[in-house]
Amino acid sequence: MLDNHQKNIATFIHLSTFSRFLIPFGNFIGPIILWVTNKDKSEFIDTHGKQAINFQISILLYAIILGTLTIPFFIFKIFSGLDFIDFNGFHDFHINIGEPSPLLYIGGTLGAFAIIGFILELVFIVIASLKARDGEIYHYPLTINFLK
Repeated sequence: MLDNHQKNIATFIHLSTFSRFLIPFGNFIGPIILWVTNKDKSEFIDTHGKQAINFQISILLYAIILGTLTIPFFIFKIFSGLDFIDFNGFHDFHINIGEPSPLLYIGGTLGAFAIIGFILELVFIVIASLKARDGEIYHYPLTINFLK
């Protein structure tokens, strides 16, 4: 039987991921501290702690992949107008944005995916918090289970 204390700790494990807006890497530090100090007290808390940490690690991995795909497209677009062979200093330096290239469209699309992913991450965290408050187990979608 779950008591309110266990439900509250599981809820705070999920909500502590929002601490990243105040503390660098708070989305890892908060859940890990709450999970490690309370995982032996309840299987419910242990499950929610693992889910929250696995989700944050998965999101970090997806962000790194998206970033490594997106950033080069913008860099190639910016430097495509420069002629490095006939470089005469910065007195004639200008970047001509001109017409959008396909690289910019691809990079913009990947950037839009990143924004949508961020919004979905926030929604999933709120849903997990509400499920924990109600005493239910929640499994984040698209989560890689690093901790089992």
